[in-house]
Amino acid sequence: MQFLKKYLSAIIIIFTLTSCSSIKKKTPLKNKQNFLFILVDDLGWMDVGYNGSTFYETPNIDALSKNSVQFTNAYASASICSPTRASILTGKHPARLNITDWIPGNDPKNRKLLGPKDLDSLPLNEVTIAEILQKDGYETFFAGKWHLGDEGFFPENQGFKTNIAGNHVGHPPGGYYSPYKNPKLKDGPIGEYLTDRLTNESTSFLDTISYKPFFLYLNYYTVHTPIQANKKYLKKFQDKLKTLKNQEIQQEKEGKGFTTLNQLNPNYASMVYAMDKNIGKLIAKLKEKKLYENTTIIFTSDNGGLATIQKGYLQVAPTSVSPLRAGKGWLYEGGIRVPLLIKPTHFNKENQISNEPVVSHDFYSTITSLAKISLNSNHIVDGKDLSPILKNAKYKLKRKELFWHYPHYHGSGWTPGAAIKQGDWKLIEFYETNTKELYNLRTDIGEKQDLSSSNPEKVKALSLKLHELQQSMQAKQATLNPKYKNEK
Repeated sequence: MQFLKKYLSAIIIIFTLTSCSSIKKKTPLKNKQNFLFILVDDLGWMDVGYNGSTFYETPNIDALSKNSVQFTNAYASASICSPTRASILTGKHPARLNITDWIPGNDPKNRKLLGPKDLDSLPLNEVTIAEILQKDGYETFFAGKWHLGDEGFFPENQGFKTNIAGNHVGHPPGGYYSPYKNPKLKDGPIGEYLTDRLTNESTSFLDTISYKPFFLYLNYYTVHTPIQANKKYLKKFQDKLKTLKNQEIQQEKEGKGFTTLNQLNPNYASMVYAMDKNIGKLIAKLKEKKLYENTTIIFTSDNGGLATIQKGYLQVAPTSVSPLRAGKGWLYEGGIRVPLLIKPTHFNKENQISNEPVVSHDFYSTITSLAKISLNSNHIVDGKDLSPILKNAKYKLKRKELFWHYPHYHGSGWTPGAAIKQGDWKLIEFYETNTKELYNLRTDIGEKQDLSSSNPEKVKALSLKLHELQQSMQAKQATLNPKYKNEK
């Protein structure tokens, strides 16, 4: 009996020590904050209610905006998807990554210029934010659009433990209703809507969370083409359209493209509304699981709205980002300015607004800073840490300029060029015509008045700085097409 008592005592001591040891290991992880990053495809700056849309309805996003820092001068790293997506994951400028067009791009061979050869996948030697967080003990989950490489370069190869729907195609291959024809997404019941499905997969992931922190990276395919209405909400916006006095689409010429100037598309509106409903569902799940307070939520878009197109693929662009000029594909404000909300953890302020210019490749430094992860001194990151702005919305970053490098043609009518923003000033270079345009965004957000002829010194200074930044990142340029002169 005495032996049995000693044996049981030993078992109890071992069990107690083991339990305490487990608690010590789990507690630091539990104290770490979580990250929910929502990236919407092609969502325009004016496609949300809190930025002024009256035809589209986004009540859940509008509610989130009140409990977040609203960034009024937020920019995508590029005016098209793949470069911005690569920049978010790496913190590097598209020019440095040599991913400067959507993958695989569509460089025509019968135009005056030839676009440079850029990469068709995000290299595996790039250290993604998912890999950084996973190494730090985070559960990493990806759902939705990837568009950064084919087999072998998918999310599961870049730090995500789980990949739902992420593949090389930049649009939903089977459309927005099941069957999806997506090799990374099992078909749902007939009629299931893709935006709903991606949200359901994400909430199911949240149900598995216990003590480990998480990085949930939800990349909605919506509102990318094909524009397929959510049938549940379509009538709501068809009826709303009938109440408007002006129901005629207005357009203006932009290069070889046409820009839509008013929001009147009920199909598109129903897609935006469905997305908003699902974001409401996600936030409700966070609150149900008591995860909301300790989760930083980032909501943004990969480029400007599809407001400008060349006739052919679509007769009329599905949305408008007016008063901004042009849309996706262009380096005018309509192509690069995007909505951005960041709700920090344990945030109890309301209606915090930052006018500081920020850009997609800032998220990498921001997330690592919030997660208290130190990067090696030789780790190249082009973005800035936005966490001081989350504490004080009036905080000014120590950054003088932003620049964009897009030396390719695009179906919106854009021709190869680049742009730089410094303070209120913005310069755009058009390589095909060898021309430059200069705008003061403080007085002319719509970029209607070109001030280049009256400000030659400013044009010269900004041009020199733009070229200096491009050279520092070994940015590849468009070249003259030797066969172009033979084309009629």
